[in-house]
Amino acid sequence: MNYTGPKVRLSRKINVMLTPKAKKVTANGKNYAPGQHGPSKKRSKLSDYGKQLLEKQRLRLQYNVNEKKLSSYYKEASRLTGNTGELLVQLLETRLDALIYRAGFSRTLYAAKQLISHGHIFVNGKKLDISSYKVKLQDTVSVKPKSRTNDNIQESLRNTVAPPYMEVNKADFAFKLLYAPLLNEVPIQCEVPLVVEYYSR
Repeated sequence: MNYTGPKVRLSRKINVMLTPKAKKVTANGKNYAPGQHGPSKKRSKLSDYGKQLLEKQRLRLQYNVNEKKLSSYYKEASRLTGNTGELLVQLLETRLDALIYRAGFSRTLYAAKQLISHGHIFVNGKKLDISSYKVKLQDTVSVKPKSRTNDNIQESLRNTVAPPYMEVNKADFAFKLLYAPLLNEVPIQCEVPLVVEYYSR
């Protein structure tokens, strides 16, 4: 199951800010572990396995996919020719929900999933409500015309700078994927080689 609990608590646990609210809370001084003992509790030194597990959790939660799905993405990446870590991130990053978020149509990945499931997103002119859809090169992804007046979408789009592997047309509320993203271009916080080590044990 995908995570549906408090995002701020989760963000502080894995030390990755998953939402704007989590960034705000941390900026206000709560840069320690969650819970009543958080301020006084020292983070224990992790074993090699613990580091691998933490990085796997960070990657999984930044894309809000469950363990089974992430494992299947790793298996697919390991069958392809090339760097397994980079291919794994490419598979995750080219999901429809991830690209909706990167393009600036939503403030969070969770909001992107909601836009898709509620029928606000079109791919090549057809409504698509599958968050895990793999966006192909030169696919045109757009917001439904009636939804373009949504204040949240407009504000998010104004304040977002898309990564170089995307071409975003803010006037038309649309974008295209130009090429498969390179690992160093994807804005995630994760030591991907440790995730590969975790799954290749």
